[in-house]
Amino acid sequence: MTEQPAADEGAPGEGTTDGGTPTATDTADGGTPVPTASVDAALASLEDDGLRGYNYAYLDEHTKREVRRAMLKAVAIPGHQVPYASRPMPLARGWGTGGIQASLSLLGPGDTFKVIDQGADGSVNAANIRRLADNTADVTTTTDTTGADLIQSRHRIPEEVLTDDQRLVLQVPITDPLRNVDPSDAANRRRHAHANYGKMWVHLYENVVEYGEINIAARYPTMVAGRYLMDPSPIPRWDVPKLDDADHLTILAAGREARIYAVPPHTAVEPLAFTDREFTVERFPDQACHACGSTDTYLVEVSEEATDRGADAFETRYACNDTSFCEKRREHPELSKDHHLDREGVDWGPGTPDAAADDDTGSAADQGGTGQ
Repeated sequence: MTEQPAADEGAPGEGTTDGGTPTATDTADGGTPVPTASVDAALASLEDDGLRGYNYAYLDEHTKREVRRAMLKAVAIPGHQVPYASRPMPLARGWGTGGIQASLSLLGPGDTFKVIDQGADGSVNAANIRRLADNTADVTTTTDTTGADLIQSRHRIPEEVLTDDQRLVLQVPITDPLRNVDPSDAANRRRHAHANYGKMWVHLYENVVEYGEINIAARYPTMVAGRYLMDPSPIPRWDVPKLDDADHLTILAAGREARIYAVPPHTAVEPLAFTDREFTVERFPDQACHACGSTDTYLVEVSEEATDRGADAFETRYACNDTSFCEKRREHPELSKDHHLDREGVDWGPGTPDAAADDDTGSAADQGGTGQ
């Protein structure tokens, strides 16, 4: 018979875990062990061991290979919707599961990750996605657009121009723009196969007849590389021209619909429009961001309590939708504007004057509103 070591010698046994943490040493009247480990010790154990059993970046390697293959095919056929086996994720479908799968499949240990939720970095959804990537992929996270290698966004493209070293992942709730004119996915797939988009043109014509202009606010139908009609996700019209001939790769992923499509760098992206009803972006006449004074960014209305009008009074002001860029503008008002504002044929509205440009060569608005 082998002699058992004594409990005080540190051997695992009743009353200790492998690491010597006390567990169930006392007994109740019926002889049932009563846990004596502290709550702090249990929480510390979760922090140390909570991610054991998960693969790097949460997804298993087979899933990541499949997602990457779908992305490669999407890059090879710009605008084409590539099916893939969307996996269950730790959040409900429709809240960015496709974007998370694409991002986790692309992330590497040396990448810096940024997540935007409708222009904001501090929303619950954006913070939780960042935390998931940080915990499972051990990547650096940031709120600075220029410092990120991979940017995942819900319904916005950052105001700052992305470079060819950066990748953008857009979350997509509905992949097919033709669903607005025909609910049959089978019929719409045939239309894509034959590049038969007449029904969408009829829809735009009816829109003009009813409203006098094309008043589609988001998910504006765009033609990619002159071949496939694409839903650019619910980004505002302001962001659509940023996809045209962009330096960066854009991946659009829909987890609920299990589809991935892409816009490779330097690809033509043309919004549908008539010659006598040109494509226009949102206008904010006589409005500026109340925080940084910008008039060359996408603005949104914010309602705040009017302290000088009583407890129940509110006032509506405008603010930059891109909170990170707005914070930079407050610290550096001379921050140059995006080069996409130089594009011809797009009326971006009045430009924010730069002090240097005003002193040397006149206001930026007199030079087309670019300040560059």
